[in-house]
This record gives sequence, C-alpha cells and structure tokens, in this order.
Amino acid sequence: MTTDTNTGTVTKADEPDRPSVSKKLGATDGRSSEGGVLHVFSHGMLVLWALMVGVPLLWVLWSSFKTSNGILSDPWGLPTALHFENWANAWNKANMGQYFVNTAIVVGGSVIGTMVLGSMAAYVLARFTFPGNRFIYFMFVAGMSFPVFMLVIPLFFVLRDFPGSSLLATYQGLILVYIAYSLPFTVFFMTAFFRTLPTSVAEAALIDGASHTRTFFQVMLPMAKPGLISIGIFNFLGQWNQYLLPMVLNQNEDKYVLTQGLAMIALQQGYENDWGALMAGMMIAMLPVLIVYFIFQRQVQAGLTAGALK
Repeated sequence: MTTDTNTGTVTKADEPDRPSVSKKLGATDGRSSEGGVLHVFSHGMLVLWALMVGVPLLWVLWSSFKTSNGILSDPWGLPTALHFENWANAWNKANMGQYFVNTAIVVGGSVIGTMVLGSMAAYVLARFTFPGNRFIYFMFVAGMSFPVFMLVIPLFFVLRDFPGSSLLATYQGLILVYIAYSLPFTVFFMTAFFRTLPTSVAEAALIDGASHTRTFFQVMLPMAKPGLISIGIFNFLGQWNQYLLPMVLNQNEDKYVLTQGLAMIALQQGYENDWGALMAGMMIAMLPVLIVYFIFQRQVQAGLTAGALK
C-alpha cells in the first residue's frame, strides 16, 4: 500500500507475480510422472530378480520328481509322473540323511554359541565405557573385512596343532571355526541394536538389586529379541550354506556336511548318473533354509527396522 502526498489517496502497490495454478499443476504432474517411471522401473527390477531366483528353484523342484532320462531328454518339461524314489535314494543311498544330521549338529551348536558370545560382547561394548572399548569394537569390525579364503590355511594348522588333540574333521572344531567366522558381524549388528534400547530399564533393575549378569539375561536380552532373531537367521543361512571351511577343515567323509555331500555327488555325476537323486539332494539342502525364512520373515524385517526406531 502507498499514499499519494499530493492527493491523499491510497493506492495498492504492484504485487510480485505469483505462480499460477496451471504452473503448480504442471509441476505436480511432472513429479507424478517422474515418480511413476521410478515406480515402474523398481517393480520391473523386483520382478526380474524374482524370476532369476524363483525359476531355477522351481526347475530343481520339479526335476527332483523326474527320471534321469526325463531330465536329459526334456530338461524344461514338467514330470509326467512323480518319482518319490529319487528322494529316498538321495536320503539313504547317497547318505544325504547323515550329511543332514551332521550339518544340523554343527550349525545348531555354532548358531547358539555365536548368539550367546556375540550378544554378551555387544552388550558390554554398547553399555559400558572403559579404556580400549572403541579399539575392541573396531577390531570386531575389521574382522568382517577378511575374506574367508585368506584364513583357511592358518585355521588348518591351528586346528591340527590344537593343544591336547587335533580338532580337524571334528564337530567341535567346525563349531569353533563357525563361531569365530560369524562373531564380527554379530557383534557389529547387536552393538548398534543394544545402543537403541532404553537405559532406564537397566538402571531400574540395578537399583532393585539385580547384578549385571541378571540384568543382561533377564532384562536386556529379552528386549533385544527382534535383533537376536534377525542376526540368528543371518548366521543360520550363512553357516548352513558354508562350503569352503568344511571342505578344508573336515576331510572325514562320515562327518561331511550337506554342501560337501552335494559336491561329492555332483563330482560322481550325480550318484551313478541318477540326476533325479541329485536334484532331490539339492532340495533337501535348500528346504530348511526356505522354511526358516518363510516362518521368520516378519521377524527379520522387524529386527532390521527396530534398531532405527526408539
């Protein structure tokens, strides 16, 4: 507003140009079209990835019910009849049953040991301040950067010359190696998770007379259940599919794990050219992983996001 000093009239000053409604709508349409293109691209990549993962899995599944001639003559065709004897041959004659039990023993012991030791170390590093805290934490982080193939030779000699008796080709030797292999990522993940938990609960437990050990096992560890489930599933998947470590450190055929058994069967051309039994053996090795993921997929997602929310 301006006032003319000669006439005393009040006039409205020129206002700056404002963007018109059409311009606003045009900008919105541009952002919408850009978002739509990104939406289509992302969904297209997800569909492509699902096909790359799902098609080979389905091919192995239906091939496990076909005869060797059916697999070789018509690899992509569906089975004309379900040959369940392939699964029986893989489990009994190809010793997949024994390999499955060996894998369950090793992975079960190593996952439990990794979760107990990793969560205890992560809790101390996340909740207590002491000289060398950050150094120890970064040593665990540095452990994730070492490729496993650089460690197999030192591990071989460590297990062979272990005080008392050699740990090569033993369950306890593989369990200790799996725990050491999985600890760095477990400590890294759980340290970040414990830092997000409220300190008031632990302080209240200590005021009520609980020891640090009781506070950890009865108060803090149950609160960290989402993170424990997530990291436990990651460790299970990684240890169940481990091939290089048992191949070097476990040369006793009676204690082979599933990955070694599958490699041996494939090397022998699939159990005397019984390709159906080989496919059934592959499904036996994959089924526990698929079952664990389908059962706990919501817990995995919750554990990955819970550490970012307070």
